[in-house]
Amino acid sequence: MTQPLRIIFAGTPDFAARHLQALIQSEHKIVGVYSQPDRPAGRGKKLKASEVKELALEHNLPVFQPQSLKNDEALAELTSLNADIIIVVAYGLILPKAILEAPRLGCLNVHGSILPRWRGAAPIQRAIWAGDEQTGVTIMQMDEGLDTGDMLHISRCPISTTETSASLYTKLAELGPDALIETINKLANGEITPEPQNDELANYAKKLSKEEADIDWSMSALQIERNIRSFNPWPMCFTQMGGQTVKIHQAQVMLQSGDPGQILSSDKNGVVVACGEHALCITQLQPQGKKPMAINDFLNGRSDWVTPGTILGENNE
Repeated sequence: MTQPLRIIFAGTPDFAARHLQALIQSEHKIVGVYSQPDRPAGRGKKLKASEVKELALEHNLPVFQPQSLKNDEALAELTSLNADIIIVVAYGLILPKAILEAPRLGCLNVHGSILPRWRGAAPIQRAIWAGDEQTGVTIMQMDEGLDTGDMLHISRCPISTTETSASLYTKLAELGPDALIETINKLANGEITPEPQNDELANYAKKLSKEEADIDWSMSALQIERNIRSFNPWPMCFTQMGGQTVKIHQAQVMLQSGDPGQILSSDKNGVVVACGEHALCITQLQPQGKKPMAINDFLNGRSDWVTPGTILGENNE
């Protein structure tokens, strides 16, 4: 039988809330939930609680939302909860050394990659961007470095050739909670041997940017297609077409060639655009102010936007 632990949970988005739900359903006791302060959201810019806070309040759990943990007051408040362990999942605030060392079992983090590959802010997206064939969830003991702590558990999953960040996020959000509970139970019973990371195999998953989503047609079709999937649902790859910005939702690589950005053909099967290497057949896209649409719907009234010979990425009227 597992010895119940007193747990502080720290997290903010839906991905974290799914892990909190698993802890709520376990035999362990949650003594406090930390989440980012409420943020303005929506057209009215009203303050909105995070998914983690909303779930915690539903279950009458004490919620803490400090702006920072780097002061004596925050440390005193946290240590007063007398937790055995802190679980951190996509929290968004840095935990100083004093807090990392406060619980007797330290702090665990759920990270969306197979460490030491893709340390950093965007591991799910960068795995698709790089063409990785698999990824997973690593449960690690936190230290002062960036995702550098000893590994306690790894769960793996394949990355399909049609995977988007949204679909892979869902897979890992289902994989992570079970891995977390298994790890906590083994840790409570002294059944885990931490495994140090090999720093020589590490790389960094930098944040995505809107600038990076602006399609550079001189790239290979293979890389652009990966970008389209890895930047979905944010920031979404886009290009200039018909004098406006159009988001690209789906495309596939074609073994054709031409000047980068040049439209080679346009019909019900897709808009074929030459890239630095090979070509890309766009099959779903989204004009400004419209919902994503299949190529047939797009061509109704917009076929002049994609006349063969047109160069995308320019402000063509």
